[in-house]
Amino acid sequence: MIATNTDCTTTEGTPALGPEPEAATRNACKLCAPLGAAMVFKGIRGCLPFLHGSQGCATYIRRYMISHFREPVDIASSSFSEDDAIFGGARNFELGIENVISQYQPELIGVATTCLSETIGDHMLGMIKTYQDNHQAEGPPLVHVSTPAYSGTHSDGYFATTLAIVKKFALPSNFRLSHRVNIIPAMMSCADLRHLRELCERYGLSSTLLPDYNATLEGGSWDAYHRISPGGTSLEEIEEMGASTATLELSHSQANVKQSAGSYLESACAVPLHSLGWPIGIRLSDQLFTSLSEISGREMPSEIADERARLVDAYVDAHKYVSGKTAALYGEPDFVIGMAAFLSEIGVRPILCATGSKTPQWKELLHNEIEGDMADVEALAGVDHAKLASRTRERKPDLLIGSSKGYPLARELGIPLLRCGFPIHDRIGGQRQLYVGYRGTQQIFDRVVNAFLEAKQEYSETGYSYL
Repeated sequence: MIATNTDCTTTEGTPALGPEPEAATRNACKLCAPLGAAMVFKGIRGCLPFLHGSQGCATYIRRYMISHFREPVDIASSSFSEDDAIFGGARNFELGIENVISQYQPELIGVATTCLSETIGDHMLGMIKTYQDNHQAEGPPLVHVSTPAYSGTHSDGYFATTLAIVKKFALPSNFRLSHRVNIIPAMMSCADLRHLRELCERYGLSSTLLPDYNATLEGGSWDAYHRISPGGTSLEEIEEMGASTATLELSHSQANVKQSAGSYLESACAVPLHSLGWPIGIRLSDQLFTSLSEISGREMPSEIADERARLVDAYVDAHKYVSGKTAALYGEPDFVIGMAAFLSEIGVRPILCATGSKTPQWKELLHNEIEGDMADVEALAGVDHAKLASRTRERKPDLLIGSSKGYPLARELGIPLLRCGFPIHDRIGGQRQLYVGYRGTQQIFDRVVNAFLEAKQEYSETGYSYL
């Protein structure tokens, strides 16, 4: 597919010979849907991700995840050949599953499809049933999710897999685990997942996170090699999600979809749903803590109230450094919306909000969270980095926020890049960045302010040692 430039004039104002062709996608502002699926599968105890498609897809995903998380990531593949692309991959699928079971002994195999297997029309549910019938249901359970990259992004694959896991394993219950809550987060950092569990404990609640890759993708040093990284949410915990007292779904984008994991638990298992956004900033964090208070029946613990007070004081201290500044941000929809809400809260206008996902009602979702009107906010959905770069050059923001892929643009424009989200390849610790709650907001607020101060020092003719 070719997109065209509808401006048919030259720089001198004379008519051009015709529209200037340009590629439909240039440097995608997204990653593929099976990558999001693999992240969810890595957040389940004893689970091995299995891609039905070419070996290159698994290699590509492993490369991105390893460079961000700095941990070993095994992803199996049915390794299509040219013949399989024509005649189907049923035999490769069966052999691949047998090899995975014999070598890894997984508790669960998560099967995600790639563009190739989806394009040729492999019937995955039929293939899984045939395999299980032939092996008399021996071995671990298999769960399938359809994730062709041409129909979604890594964020779409992440949420589709979370829903598939809940549908497959969560069981309705006639009783309630009175102090158990489900947490279904957007694609957050390992530090965010750990902090969410800690916050629940502060309110006297135990939590089931789905997914929970904080240990599998950021574990400690091993005395012996593990074929499958320890950690993750167990299948028993997932089965009991239907008996929890409430579900916290921390995603702006899932609030208006036809069905999410949280809404499924509410409709199929009668688990009350608290649909919240990504809790970055004071207002969105307040919503999270209000829900935790309602569920637990407890007031906000004093140590959390102290964190809020310190954050408010920090806002006051640094307001003169951020007020009136502008920023362009890009990444997964939930991250961009949450970050845009936080920026507008501290006085930085998010004048350009871009995502590679074709998120429905993108501008409306942003408008719900950004303070003031949207006249100066450009909402871009389904864009690539070429489009993002073009609009950023035009809008001239003071700060760029997003993944490592924005570095060439930030260097070109001479503005700071605040590396956030996924993937972060050119710095250490991207998986340990904390964003959620008052504590996470304090950390990201300090980083934003210091980015402006560093830029002022760096590009000043005289330089400043005191700001």
